[in-house]
Amino acid sequence: MALAGSGSNLSVSAPLDDAGGWSKVIAFGTDAYYTSPCQRVRIANPVESHYGGWTITFAEDALGVPDWITTFDRDTPAEVVSAFTTTLVEGLGSTFRDRLQGGKHFAPSSPAALLSERDWQPADRQPGAHYQLSPDGHAAYRIRIGRLHEYDELMDPELSTWRLSGGLDPLTAPAWQAYFSTSTPQLLIAASAMALANPAPVSRSADAIPECHLSYITVDPAPSLQQPRAAAALARSTRVPRNPETASPVLSAQAAYSSPPRRQR
Repeated sequence: MALAGSGSNLSVSAPLDDAGGWSKVIAFGTDAYYTSPCQRVRIANPVESHYGGWTITFAEDALGVPDWITTFDRDTPAEVVSAFTTTLVEGLGSTFRDRLQGGKHFAPSSPAALLSERDWQPADRQPGAHYQLSPDGHAAYRIRIGRLHEYDELMDPELSTWRLSGGLDPLTAPAWQAYFSTSTPQLLIAASAMALANPAPVSRSADAIPECHLSYITVDPAPSLQQPRAAAALARSTRVPRNPETASPVLSAQAAYSSPPRRQR
């Protein structure tokens, strides 16, 4: 997943479109903005903004300064974003009761501990931060060390306490980044981290995979192109032509663990 490209936004937008009570506004023909029924959560997909991708904020006072902010840049795999937003939408109404202690989805470990259980290892110490690397070296989790004023994080995502990233060198030259400010609920960060740590292949259209990553992944044709859901997903993609004779095939991309990570300096 870390090298497969961003994929389709449908896996993020579809659950939001179907969420009861959430409002949606389209601006400038491309930018999507969602607001929760309680007015405390706002989710934006401003296509032409600096980071692009998806930004989520929560404010206890609907008209106040956000308590936390999460930013997924435009190249973040859609599965990582969807894991966060889906968990948020499903749990917001009950204040995440099912995921707190005693709930059926409760996970007592922090994101770092959960990744450690999946064999993510500490990386060489970088100044001011602690890093964990995935087994193939193509994904990383960063915890910033030291106190940071919460408003600095709200103004600049790159100053956020937690970060997930991926690419050939996810530590110093990541292909994509997801930022989580200090007060972001750990259970939401864990949802994104567990999606990223899943070693299963992910589906992509051929032109969605970054060219520089092709030698590091295994690509196979998807086994069920003729199934209605697969065909519909292909047709809805804004990056794939609707004509099935000219459309790029949907592929299954998986990191090639036999290839050692290459560092770029």
